[in-house]
Amino acid sequence: MKTITSKFDKVLQASSSNGNVQHQPDASQERQRNVPEKSLPFSDQIGNYQRNKGIPTKSYQDSKVYIIGSGIAGMSAAYYFIRDGHIPAKNIVFLEQLAVEGGSLDGAGNAKEGYIIRGGREMDMTYENLWDMFQDIPALEMPAPYSVLDEYRLINDNDPNFSKARLIHNKGKVQDFSKFGLNKKDQLTLIKLLLKRKEELDDISIEEFFGESFLSSNFWTFWRTMFAFENWHSLLEFKLYMHRFLHAIDGLNDLSALVFPKYNQYDTFVTPLGRFLKDKGVEVQFNNLVKDLDIHINTEGKTVKAIITEQKGKEVIIPVREQDYVIVTTGSMTEDTSYGDNTKAPIAAIDNATSGQSAGWKIWKNLAAKSTIFGNPEKFCSNIEKSSWESATLTCKPSALIDKLKEYAVNDPYSGKTVTGGIITITDSNWLMSFTCNRQPHFPEQPDDVLVLWVYALFMDKKGDYVKKTMPECTGNEILAELCHHLGIIDQLDDVVANTIVRTAFMPYITSMFMPRAKGDRPAVVPEGCKNLGLVGQFVETNNDVVFTMESSVRTARIAVYELLNLNKQVPDVSPLQYDIRHLLKAAKTLNDDKPFVGEGLLRRVLKGTYFDHILPWEEKDDEEHESFIGEHLAKFKEWMKGIRG
Repeated sequence: MKTITSKFDKVLQASSSNGNVQHQPDASQERQRNVPEKSLPFSDQIGNYQRNKGIPTKSYQDSKVYIIGSGIAGMSAAYYFIRDGHIPAKNIVFLEQLAVEGGSLDGAGNAKEGYIIRGGREMDMTYENLWDMFQDIPALEMPAPYSVLDEYRLINDNDPNFSKARLIHNKGKVQDFSKFGLNKKDQLTLIKLLLKRKEELDDISIEEFFGESFLSSNFWTFWRTMFAFENWHSLLEFKLYMHRFLHAIDGLNDLSALVFPKYNQYDTFVTPLGRFLKDKGVEVQFNNLVKDLDIHINTEGKTVKAIITEQKGKEVIIPVREQDYVIVTTGSMTEDTSYGDNTKAPIAAIDNATSGQSAGWKIWKNLAAKSTIFGNPEKFCSNIEKSSWESATLTCKPSALIDKLKEYAVNDPYSGKTVTGGIITITDSNWLMSFTCNRQPHFPEQPDDVLVLWVYALFMDKKGDYVKKTMPECTGNEILAELCHHLGIIDQLDDVVANTIVRTAFMPYITSMFMPRAKGDRPAVVPEGCKNLGLVGQFVETNNDVVFTMESSVRTARIAVYELLNLNKQVPDVSPLQYDIRHLLKAAKTLNDDKPFVGEGLLRRVLKGTYFDHILPWEEKDDEEHESFIGEHLAKFKEWMKGIRG
């Protein structure tokens, strides 16, 4: 490949940066300063300068890539191997244990048997890696040259998202959700958390750090139900989320900071990306269970020599050469899902005895048994009582439930526009039940008279208020009864049941990546010494990104490709908005329920009428400008000083 850069040989041979790119720079450790030795962009310097094409150090025409797992992380790895690594698509093979690609990004069914989506995706505009990829993936419904990103922008630019009923209680009455309800002590505790170094938070849970007033606040209800956090989950992950989404905190209560796709996650993302990869020549082998890797370990490093699979009940060993690459998705948030329907519960009871025994976890456990550099999967898969919840997908013909839904909708549910704007949480539900209706149709072939709703609950160990069972013990019809009870339409239950198909999914590991962890529990994307192995997905370590997002999966895939191929290209750190003084000031005011924060009045006096006036948080103004508490007392202090001097 030297012919590509032959005209630059003199410069490259004299450069200390050539071949020594830090592929995953860390903004939280970088003091930004321009010096002669600093030739690469700052860690989180987002922008078009990062759009340079990667230049491989050698030809990969003879290299093969084996990608274990065809979820969004594996599919993204294939994309980056092709685009930036210049590896021929026909050399890339997916080994997938299921009969369909997409992993946890699912969406299936029909109006007759019922649709099912185990989960959904609340998206953010700052997902730089996700949009970097989907700007190049041909659109699902628009003609060439338009992309998935173009479709996404078209609908969200013209149909803003917000909720008018984020919280309900008392048989379906809309509850005031305008305030976070954090007292001064809890606000200070949040600030303390933001100031803490990540290294101080190993194995600490949220409830160990915050008191009862915080855990019972509206803020925590918004947060935990939107992101699926439990009190016993990782304080470190909560901190990372706070930094990652600090810019969106003022849209947390009404969900106005979110953007949603037109359709479900499978049709929106997996279908066009899968089509793109297959059209390029990528091979997908379904029903191919990978059990283990044969890794040769010596003083020079760790090299995968073979992939041990099971195909049609027989063990098949796939040899791997030194010039080949292997990408593994470690762990799975949707592994061992149990399903139910209107008349059948998904499980009889939560049973931890078999946790972590399925294929998605065993391959990670087998890797961890070879070396400590592969992490500690037991931290994440051994306590399903604390990592599980259940969702239900409702396929609805017109009924009393749809009539009630219209009261909470910001647009007509059949209009194709935003409906509930995200989840509606029932605050007096024992299960802490939430439900949502996204833009309809939610599936491309969905009939006009059908709506698809999604329901989930966080408290799996509690009995319902109306149905005296835990949610996993309930049939779909019993879940409808519990929902109708909380909506105040229990007297119309028969009508709702007759017009609603329910498909339930109990997921034992759905929030396992949130479990408290310490350094080393999650392996690096390319573990130390690995020559041809990369690990991707939700259970690997990144510098500052969070889990449970499509963005983090794409990020890990991109890091794996750049590091394994040693490309002259970096994966920029998360969006730097957390360091922006505008968002810091806005967050301070938002956490204080839009009341002035300490020093705001003084800042407004100093900056009023200057170029920097606009950095202060937005505020409503009457004809007469109101001074803040601090400003008023500053004036009184000046008068007092005049009196003293007089």
